[in-house]
Amino acid sequence: MKYHLKQRLKKGETVFGSFLSFHGADAAEIMALAGFDFLVIDTEHGPWSPETALELVRAGDVRRVPSVVRVPDSAPESILKVLDIGAVGVQVPQVNTVQQAEGIVRSAHYHPIGRRGLAMPRAADYGALGVSEYFQRSAEQTLVVAQCESTEGLEQLEEIVQVPHLDVLFLGPFDLSHSLGVPGEVEHPKVKEAEKKVVQLCKKYGKTAGIFVVDAASARRRVEEGFRYICLSMDSLLLAQVAKAELYAARDE
Repeated sequence: MKYHLKQRLKKGETVFGSFLSFHGADAAEIMALAGFDFLVIDTEHGPWSPETALELVRAGDVRRVPSVVRVPDSAPESILKVLDIGAVGVQVPQVNTVQQAEGIVRSAHYHPIGRRGLAMPRAADYGALGVSEYFQRSAEQTLVVAQCESTEGLEQLEEIVQVPHLDVLFLGPFDLSHSLGVPGEVEHPKVKEAEKKVVQLCKKYGKTAGIFVVDAASARRRVEEGFRYICLSMDSLLLAQVAKAELYAARDE
């Protein structure tokens, strides 16, 4: 099974990933070598082509680190393409309704779970796998991550988290803070209350709670609170922080 990300979450393990914003495969390899459990290729905010996304998935595979792709929307074709190139999971922004969550699951999985279109793409080893074996592997490893980042999504959260085969409920604190009327205040009581709700509902219904954090201290706090799918910063931000800190230290500033 491809690096066991979904199975690790099912066992209750905590996993750490990071977002990729750089186009080059070198950056993906470096992040993989740093020891992250998974990489998130961000096609929602980045100007990615399918070819670039494929290059980054391959770079992760070289270092045996699985890739999840954050797609720009919940359109079936967006989900299909990134799973076909070999990503083990799909992360969908702005999931606000049960119907939308159910549609994402249908698009990500083959029959009998869903209605994903069948081909023999890279994910199927270009046809080297038999169809039944490919279906089984896909069902076992495909991770479906739904992002909650609006007041509308919060209102339907308990219904959304119960959707079968939705694996991770991911809280986007920055977008959610905007929706709650406290833009950028990710430590505001309104945002913290939403975080508690996500964790409580995930525990109640046997799902994984996920969140984005900007630093190690925040990551440790979120793990203590019950989050287990942790996206720790992004490649560009980590580079900027380390470069700045080292330069300041060298100048003794």
